[in-house]
Amino acid sequence: MPIQVDDMHVTDKDRELLAILSENARMPTATIARRLGLSRTTVRARIERLEREGVIAGYGVRLSENYEKGLVRAHVLITIAPRALSRVTPELAAIREIRMLHSVSGSFDLIAVVAAASISELDLLIDRIGEIEGVEKTLSSIILSTRIDR
Repeated sequence: MPIQVDDMHVTDKDRELLAILSENARMPTATIARRLGLSRTTVRARIERLEREGVIAGYGVRLSENYEKGLVRAHVLITIAPRALSRVTPELAAIREIRMLHSVSGSFDLIAVVAAASISELDLLIDRIGEIEGVEKTLSSIILSTRIDR
């Protein structure tokens, strides 16, 4: 069933293509075409359309499991002062150890997903986040393992 959001039109086959590209964006077009049962030309045209429509915003690096296992990852829940979001967000964005930042509902305003080289570096990172003007409170949970990663 096709999904349409604004100018983006994504079909079931497009979603299959996106799943394959999520696994390995460097997979040869011919291999993708075989897996999808489409021609290489059709696959290339679909990828170009998805890029043009903004469904595919870019390509990135997926780090190896061995490298990721060496990092200490955590969720840092952050409460900010009223009307401080526009001041706090750029400061958080400047911290390279913050992998993702989500606005959330509930008793906290933001959740940062962070990665540090060690527990002591994670401790310093959490202190650094807490020292930002407008941050009122943090609560951290170290990620022990990832059960599902899609």
